[in-house]
Amino acid sequence: MYSTTSPYRIITVCTGNICRSPMAALMLTEAFAAEGLGNLVVVDSAGTTGYEVGHPIDPRAARVLTAQHIASEHHIARKWRPEWFAERDVILALDVDHFGWLQQGAPDHASLEKVQMFRSFDPHMAGRSSLDLGIEDPWYGGHTDFDNTWTLIKAAIPGIVQHVRAAIAASQDAKSHEPQQVTSMT
Repeated sequence: MYSTTSPYRIITVCTGNICRSPMAALMLTEAFAAEGLGNLVVVDSAGTTGYEVGHPIDPRAARVLTAQHIASEHHIARKWRPEWFAERDVILALDVDHFGWLQQGAPDHASLEKVQMFRSFDPHMAGRSSLDLGIEDPWYGGHTDFDNTWTLIKAAIPGIVQHVRAAIAASQDAKSHEPQQVTSMT
């Protein structure tokens, strides 16, 4: 859980952790840095499967990120670990199958509440069913599919930044209203 002494933690989740989730994580990291929140927020990513563990980001995803001046060469795919339910403040699913998988794996209500669809933060998608919020896997397509993935991710980023900014402000406000311990000098 976020506190003013530890960073706010977000994880993005897709299938193999070589296309959508690393794109989303790297784009979010860039957005938080641009908003002056880079030292308060940590974003990482994972896959629901171990199919791609140890592999770099898909070259087509890297191409899209590089065109936007976002480095991706240090990304190494990894599989979701259950302890991350407790260690992350927000868990962002990139597609409906990831969303369902994460919901089923949530060990408690608090963890379940952390699981959100990434595109639920896109204001143009407000009020839509989670079934309409998925970002299809571009791995099966070509460059246009990766460009489309970029566009869909980018549309949700301002809403995520706003959500996190509000959570950080609320935590800081709560901290400032905590009773201060007074020690006697006698």
